[in-house]
Amino acid sequence: MSVVKINVLTVPAEQRETLEKRFASRAHTVESSDGFEWFELLRPVEGTDTYLVYTRWRDEASFQAWMEGPMKAAHQGGGEGGERPKPAASDSTLWSFEVVQQAGPKDA
Repeated sequence: MSVVKINVLTVPAEQRETLEKRFASRAHTVESSDGFEWFELLRPVEGTDTYLVYTRWRDEASFQAWMEGPMKAAHQGGGEGGERPKPAASDSTLWSFEVVQQAGPKDA
């Protein structure tokens, strides 16, 4: 079954809009990556400053190939004047899971 990677981002309130705009304008290379299945950016509703970046992959090898290829290239680019913009998140942790059960809506 698939693997899920959740990037846990601590984002100060004053950086939330910046983070969301950066994700909205990202290169969208992940969508065409081999083995990619799903992406979601989850905004906290209350009581936390933690965003979750959820991605789902066919297998670990697909995720690693994306990390070493398109993702690495996208994060090495510079901003105006060749400088990388300051990160919107103040901390980041990657959680990894294997999907052992799944369900979807039943057909009516």
